[in-house]
Amino acid sequence: MSVVIRDDDPLLAPTFLFRFSAPLRRYDLTTEKLPTPLQLGEEYRLPNFAELEGRPAFAELRAAWGPRGLLLQLWVRGKRQSVWCRESRPEDSDGLQVLIDTRDTKSIHRAGRFQHSFYLLPQGSGRGFGEGAGVPMAIPRCRELPAPAPTGSLQVRSRQFDDGYQLDALVAASALTGWDPEQHARIGFSYLLRDRELGHQAFTIGDEFPVTSDPSLWGSLDLLKDGAT
Repeated sequence: MSVVIRDDDPLLAPTFLFRFSAPLRRYDLTTEKLPTPLQLGEEYRLPNFAELEGRPAFAELRAAWGPRGLLLQLWVRGKRQSVWCRESRPEDSDGLQVLIDTRDTKSIHRAGRFQHSFYLLPQGSGRGFGEGAGVPMAIPRCRELPAPAPTGSLQVRSRQFDDGYQLDALVAASALTGWDPEQHARIGFSYLLRDRELGHQAFTIGDEFPVTSDPSLWGSLDLLKDGAT
């Protein structure tokens, strides 16, 4: 069997060849509770580096940091079908997987106690599976696990629309082993957004590479000192 490679077919995705970083603005919380309502302005929007490969974006993710943890706000639009989510099956669900390294270690290929994986689902828990869910999951091939996320340290709230949904989430500092923004002002970060109808969207490279198990493939976020309250 022969394989024909066209000149316009890259052997590697452009985002695989670079290390990407983005600024993350500060948003101070008074408690480890998800604000109601959560309002992160345009200045908190994270870039989608996967667009460099010509992949269309169907979602927008905004994020902020504070001593009490990370805030995330996601909008997914363009859907015609309902989401499918189960807290017991996060890997198979529609939703957002976030990968966080509190030490931004780019020299290792297997996760340790500072690397985390969380699934944030717009539905999948509660009566009739209608409530959002936050699920910590072990990273494949990890050398060491982070401390277990305490109950209530992953908080998710969602709103459903005719053409999509909004998801607000707090990953509290207590869920992040090694969280110390004063001493470590850059964190490793990536995300994979999965949707059975619309496909996948990623921060940099997608799951055609072992991004969910190899922290060296993650991007970085620089924790800015200014922000809003």
